[in-house]
Amino acid sequence: MPLGTLDRTPPPFFRQGPSALTKLSFFSALALFLMVADTRFKLTQPARAVVATVLHPVERALRVPVDLWEGGSDYLMGLQHALAAEERARHELARQSERVLRLEQIEAENNRLRSLLGMRPALLVRSLAAEVLYDAPDPFSRKVVIDRGSTHGIALAAPVINEAGVLGQVTRVYPLSAEVTLLTDKDAAIPVLNTRSQARSAAFGGPGGMELRFMAGNADVQVGDLLTTSGVDGIYPPGLPVAKVVTVERKGDTGFARIGLATTARPDGVRHVLVLEPVGQQMPARPEPAADEAPRTAPRRGGARK
Repeated sequence: MPLGTLDRTPPPFFRQGPSALTKLSFFSALALFLMVADTRFKLTQPARAVVATVLHPVERALRVPVDLWEGGSDYLMGLQHALAAEERARHELARQSERVLRLEQIEAENNRLRSLLGMRPALLVRSLAAEVLYDAPDPFSRKVVIDRGSTHGIALAAPVINEAGVLGQVTRVYPLSAEVTLLTDKDAAIPVLNTRSQARSAAFGGPGGMELRFMAGNADVQVGDLLTTSGVDGIYPPGLPVAKVVTVERKGDTGFARIGLATTARPDGVRHVLVLEPVGQQMPARPEPAADEAPRTAPRRGGARK
């Protein structure tokens, strides 16, 4: 085929349209027109609303992993903060509970001390405040040890009381401490006075508390009678509460009544006490006879004088 007969025109695929500058100018002008028209007449607002509505589920679906990651991290951080806050609250509650217990203990101790101080002016004997250290190690007796001894002026057989009444009596004295035998001890005994009938008797300690012994079966004793110290022993001041009558058993086959007592002062849990000076030590000494007093001579019998 001769060369002159060939079609040298480019195929439609490689044909060039408008030039690049023409296209740039056209689309720039179109963009400027659309911006001005959208600003002035809001032409694209419905289209934007439709597109946003259509793409909203897609955006939410694509946002789920991000929300899960952020929510999980926030949950873990919040859980850690909550656990830390709970731990701090527990520690603070423990401290507050300990403080409340100490305050309650101090308040109870203050009330007992106020009662003891209020009782001191009513006593006509010298007294000394003491604190109970511990119970005596002997399991077969009821004794306690106090923190005052002979160096503080504690005397043997000194009565020991608290705000409720008589607790016991000092039975051993050491330089810096003393041993107190409680009224509920099996070897304890104290003379008492029935405030209702004014009858004197003796109360003895025992395993179940105290009891009145050697009382006649028809003795005038009733449940609820208050027994106080009689003061006839020269040790206890008169009028101190000792016990109350709780049981009275009268049997016909015996001549004595069985009378049970409950001490007014509870020895269990007592901490502060008053140690009284025995009444006998405060009594004035008997005057001794004068050495230069002339002895009396028998009168002479009368006789006749020469």
